Amino acid sequence: MTTPADVHDVRDPEVPGRLLAVERDELVPLLRSRADGDFALPVAACPGWTVRDVLAHCSSALIRVVDNRFEDGVFSPSSNDRDIAERAGWTNARVVDELERGMTEAGPVIGRAGGALDAIALGEWVHAGDVRVALGEPGAYAGRGLPDALALLGTLTRDRGHVPLHADLDDVDEPLKLGEVSGERPPGRFIGDAATLVRLYAGRPVDDAARYELAGVTAAELNLFGG
Repeated sequence: MTTPADVHDVRDPEVPGRLLAVERDELVPLLRSRADGDFALPVAACPGWTVRDVLAHCSSALIRVVDNRFEDGVFSPSSNDRDIAERAGWTNARVVDELERGMTEAGPVIGRAGGALDAIALGEWVHAGDVRVALGEPGAYAGRGLPDALALLGTLTRDRGHVPLHADLDDVDEPLKLGEVSGERPPGRFIGDAATLVRLYAGRPVDDAARYELAGVTAAELNLFGG
């Protein structure tokens, strides 16, 4: 059982960096152990992208944070495609090296941004789950980073005025209250495991073996990233 790092209203600026550091320490060695051919595997959650494309997108996004490069249209589909294309001539090892640097250096910057960049840290962690699924590795949308990921999910859904949800998680000690807390809409209810909850908020397909209940809100309403 785990406990979210922060389930209260106060944002902890250490959470984004800690989440990225934990994911770096687990994902980077995994990637370095895989054959080059694995980087060409398709990623179902990102149609048209390979594992390498997702990693190139993730590393470029983090380096943009580190270098404070947020020009108009950044993180749009066309901007993402350009970032990936710029790395087309790189070796897979170089992409992973940049990802490691980004996961190391971007966390403190995100932490100091007062919440404006928190979605990037959570999105990176979700994409790491996407890569794990593509590689057939266990632990997608779970693992040691889960408490900090849930903490970010809590602050993001609250700050964005997202639909309210009360989540009773099988593998987390405390229930989560997510989304808007104005009282204008009764909260929905989720019962199930944390990885399935993350999949729903990230707009990812739910594992066929997952057993969960969702009432008072639709899966589409939970999707935090759209698309």
